[in-house]
Amino acid sequence: MATVELRFSALPEHVRTARLVAAAVARRAGVDDAVLDEVRLAVGEACSRAVGLHTGQGLDTPVRVSLTEDEKVFRIEVGDDVPQGARGAARTSPEGADGVEGDDEVDMGLAVISGLVDDVEVTADERGGLIRMSWPTNPEPLD
Repeated sequence: MATVELRFSALPEHVRTARLVAAAVARRAGVDDAVLDEVRLAVGEACSRAVGLHTGQGLDTPVRVSLTEDEKVFRIEVGDDVPQGARGAARTSPEGADGVEGDDEVDMGLAVISGLVDDVEVTADERGGLIRMSWPTNPEPLD
């Protein structure tokens, strides 16, 4: 099992880098080429959501991305440091009122991720939130 971990400042310009790294690691892990765009888009949505949550709460901690290659599956976890209680308060703010994402944007991002990824889990607790996604990998052909 190989794991690549990224931590980046909660700035929108770093989301593109996370997407590129995720696609490269997914390709190396054996994710089908036809699915790589979905991986890129899903990681972009999850990272953008985490950046928005961090920004809305004024956090200066990094967004965390973990890319794990197992024998038959490739997993990505995107984590934020916004506690569940603060997350609920942030989601009730209207868009633009204080720079926090509105309910519609948060729900749309999660809907996009769910449409792109068959195996997705979204959780939050007192330490923060986590989006777990996975895709099957193709075993390397034997020569």
